[in-house]
Amino acid sequence: MDKFRLCAFADEAGADINEQIKALKENGISLLEVRGVGDKNISQFTLTQALELKNRLEESGIAVWSIGSPIGKIGIEDDFAPHLDLFKHILEIAHMVKADCIRLFSFFIPKGKSPDDYKGEVIERLSEFCEAAKGSGVALCHENEKGIYGDTAARCLEIHRQLPGLSAVFDPANLIQCGQDTLKAWDILSPYVKYLHIKDARTDGTVVPAGSGAGHIPRILEKFKSQGGGVLTLEPHLKVFSGLDKLEQGHERSAIDPDAFPSQRAAFDAAVSALKNIIQGM
Repeated sequence: MDKFRLCAFADEAGADINEQIKALKENGISLLEVRGVGDKNISQFTLTQALELKNRLEESGIAVWSIGSPIGKIGIEDDFAPHLDLFKHILEIAHMVKADCIRLFSFFIPKGKSPDDYKGEVIERLSEFCEAAKGSGVALCHENEKGIYGDTAARCLEIHRQLPGLSAVFDPANLIQCGQDTLKAWDILSPYVKYLHIKDARTDGTVVPAGSGAGHIPRILEKFKSQGGGVLTLEPHLKVFSGLDKLEQGHERSAIDPDAFPSQRAAFDAAVSALKNIIQGM
């Protein structure tokens, strides 16, 4: 896998940290995008718990690439002050575990209302995250996601033009589920992309292993590599896992075939295998 550095949301393989480490090591992955551990989201960890996690991972030869945070997954009309405090805590966690990045979002838009009406508030809130992280050495990476302001490539572009210090994490499946062409979206957003979430989907929105859907993932990987890109985070979403309901919070749901794989670990392994097959064919 010398073309890329592989990372993963290992909580999709199992909730327990030992299960996550086992899945990463047995699949030859040395980077973790940490999100859920046990029954907690990483944002709920104390700094002491974060240090213990970092030490446990280092013992196993695993480093934290990114914090898969829930920042920005609140309504744009919700109280912002507590959320900014949570972000500052997550920034401290990122330092403790030596993460390079924090993944975040651009707020859920009320159903029936136009995202464009909230552009100013979205940019203002994201700018406060950027200001809080200034000089930290941690890259803030906005993920395109269903139901938030930055769900389409055009609105993501507005964010990055207004906030050039904010990088992008590019998720093909989320774009498909928002009716977007991933190749056109890549051409728009590629200058801002720090890394990719590897998740594919069919045109009906059902999540499938990389290369089996409409995400044009092999072509996007070629383009990413040609511009010097390196890290790919597997986010399989091929099996319902602990914490998925909290991540989606009653908004747009991921379409997952419950019978496609017998277990979380089987789904995780299949996702890794599909990605490795694509890379080997490049």
